[in-house]
Amino acid sequence: MPEIEGTTITVIMPDPDNPRLVERVSGMDHTGAAIEVSVPVERPLTLYLNAQEIVTIMTINDYPEYLAIGYLLNQNMLKPDDVVSGVDYDDDLQVVVVRTERGTNFEQKLKKRTLTSGCAQGTAFGDLLEALEDIELSAAELRTSWLYEMTKTINSVPSLYLEAGAMHGCVLCIQGTPICYMEDVGRHNAVDKLAGWMYRHAVHPGDKILYTTGRLTSEMTIKTVRMGIPILVSRSGFTAWGVDLAKQAGLTLIGRARGKRFSALSGLDRIIFDEDIASVEDEPARNQRKGSANDR
Repeated sequence: MPEIEGTTITVIMPDPDNPRLVERVSGMDHTGAAIEVSVPVERPLTLYLNAQEIVTIMTINDYPEYLAIGYLLNQNMLKPDDVVSGVDYDDDLQVVVVRTERGTNFEQKLKKRTLTSGCAQGTAFGDLLEALEDIELSAAELRTSWLYEMTKTINSVPSLYLEAGAMHGCVLCIQGTPICYMEDVGRHNAVDKLAGWMYRHAVHPGDKILYTTGRLTSEMTIKTVRMGIPILVSRSGFTAWGVDLAKQAGLTLIGRARGKRFSALSGLDRIIFDEDIASVEDEPARNQRKGSANDR
């Protein structure tokens, strides 16, 4: 187990053997032959902040506490210095209640919201650009040796995606080492779970790298900046607004990271080329995530 700021933290990785997360479904293939495939199980999770209902999220619901706290943080409904006095989860009702010492009221804020392009369920933002104000990202570095080590490790880890598909993954890394790997039916859920995990474990973001399987959209840029993480990497591509916001915030944005190839469109000054790419293998075909439309 690694030490983060002197605290030993258990590494979290996907659990494709969890029977609550995957079901076997019978059907037939293109030849008419009988088949049985694994499919992820999504459930509605209703989130309350104190006494106020906030949102119902479709999720695989493996870490409801982290998802709830991370969602509230990334929506600016929960401040980084807020004290969470309790998190209550009822599995039968599929309800999670986050309780804080500070009183909250978001009735007016929730009436004015913008749906972003998050898959499975759009994410509501009251003030979309509020996240980029007054946030200064650290002057971290990204060595290409870390990038190649990180992507190779992530692509070889057993995951719900490889078991059942129809999933997105977000991974928090230190240098080239993954320390927390979350998956869900929407990339916004996966990154919110990471944010909740970081909050609960008081993990400092300034030297971390966030890896995602999904597109580098405005939503992903804003959430990464809100979390204070200076480097965002994806195996997928970019949107123009995602790149523009990354440049405004000073976020290092790297996409299309597959094998030895990648494209960096923002925060180039953090990148240190310390790896001879001639020694880096291209991504094996078996690691090219099946049904790659899931990653776009």
